[in-house]
Amino acid sequence: MPGASSFLPGFVVLLFALGCGSADPGRSTPTPEAIAATSAATAVTPTSLGATTPPGAPTAVASVDDALVQTIVAAAHPLTGDARDHDPLLELVGDARLVLIGEASHGTHEFYRERAEITRRLIEEKGFDAVALEANWPDADRVERYVRGLSDEDRSAAEALEDFRHFPTWMWRNQDVRGFVEWLADHNRRTERPEDRVGYYGLDLYSLPESIEAVVGYLKKVDGGAARQVGRHYACFDPYLTEPERYGLTTGPDGSCQDDALAGVRIVERLVDTPAPTPAVGQHRELAEDEAFSALQNARVVVGAEEFYRGLHQGGEPTWNIRDRHMATALDALMAHLDRDGRESKIVVWAHNTHVGDARATQMAGRGELNLGQLARERHGDDAVLVGFTTYTGTVQAASTWACPPELKDVRPAIPESYEALFHRVAEAGPDDFLLTLRGRDEPAAALRRGRLERAIGVLYLPETERYSHYLEARLPEQFDAVLHLDRTSGVIPLDPPSPEAEAGGDKTAASLCGR
Repeated sequence: MPGASSFLPGFVVLLFALGCGSADPGRSTPTPEAIAATSAATAVTPTSLGATTPPGAPTAVASVDDALVQTIVAAAHPLTGDARDHDPLLELVGDARLVLIGEASHGTHEFYRERAEITRRLIEEKGFDAVALEANWPDADRVERYVRGLSDEDRSAAEALEDFRHFPTWMWRNQDVRGFVEWLADHNRRTERPEDRVGYYGLDLYSLPESIEAVVGYLKKVDGGAARQVGRHYACFDPYLTEPERYGLTTGPDGSCQDDALAGVRIVERLVDTPAPTPAVGQHRELAEDEAFSALQNARVVVGAEEFYRGLHQGGEPTWNIRDRHMATALDALMAHLDRDGRESKIVVWAHNTHVGDARATQMAGRGELNLGQLARERHGDDAVLVGFTTYTGTVQAASTWACPPELKDVRPAIPESYEALFHRVAEAGPDDFLLTLRGRDEPAAALRRGRLERAIGVLYLPETERYSHYLEARLPEQFDAVLHLDRTSGVIPLDPPSPEAEAGGDKTAASLCGR
């Protein structure tokens, strides 16, 4: 879910946060305690953005003068809470099929609120028919069944979100997400044709055991022989299901489960590629197709997770790239699935700025990293609209160390060399909160093109190392097509009371590292 510092894997971020080792994944060896602390890792966080630049090293500093501030004030569209606040953004979207909406932290109420409102309008006014998240496929699939009226187990959004039980639980189990899910379920109830109901999907790969269980469970219903065959292949993962992060530590290149994971995809593909999955009694054909597609996506998650967890310890392509390539491929597969019967799908994506903004316009590119936003632009051109968020100060819901409970933390005022500090100057001269569209607008884009620092807070927030831990260099007009600046923001409200064991997925060893 979150992004990392050199956008690093979770155990490396933990080592950095605890001062236990290098932030370079190629040179650090995690301790058993550190690995245990990430046993429930469902996200990678931007806790050491800028880790390739030593603290205090010089960086590009763009000056802020009154003319620059006034140029942006003149181009900014105030956000006042009015129903038409996002009109310029919807005009920019036009007929685009993909709108990727970011966030500058994983724990800020206003980001979730504005993103939900934009998404509502895209659904109601632009015909968008899916929401895809920086979240695990099986967890989101339970919500998908609820919002489309297909769930036999859930009677509320809070219940449907129950599977989001791994760190960071507050990222998707918070009051803002619950409210949006309830709205989406109500919207779908008012939709006449079942095939026009809006779906809710996950794109991430941190669900190895859950995805294995889902694939085998589906195959048991449709083809017992295939279920047994896949079960034999997936048995290779049995030693790692409780701690996937250990996979790759004890598995060499010749003894990996890669071939078994790929075999699982091929078996599911053969079943899915038959003329049409046979519906169960009373089941609609499209529901049968959706279940088959879900099984295939879970099989693909197993392949992606195997590559990711192997890459944590064996080098090769950065694990950040493995993860974002997987999310981009999952998004394309979802588009193709929803395009059936001649329709043209439109999808809203919710993810962190570091996934959504084009990596080529940031220092990530210099580290050989790409991301979902870059891949979406490369594959879909102007059909992909990238939207970012910034804030100057306030509070945020975030943890201090990996797999520990969140705290409501004060967000320090942005450092002077940042876009956030510049936008604070704009807020002092004009609207506190504003929308700035950049695509096709030469004057504001040119004014902002000189590189500045940009803040990124993931599921960890370490204000004591603010510059080193939470800033990267970026060229905003190339990174995003539009940006929303909310000058003072507040933390999300989790649905669950903070608990070390809950955040660690019930792992007492990991919970003990929280010091509570």
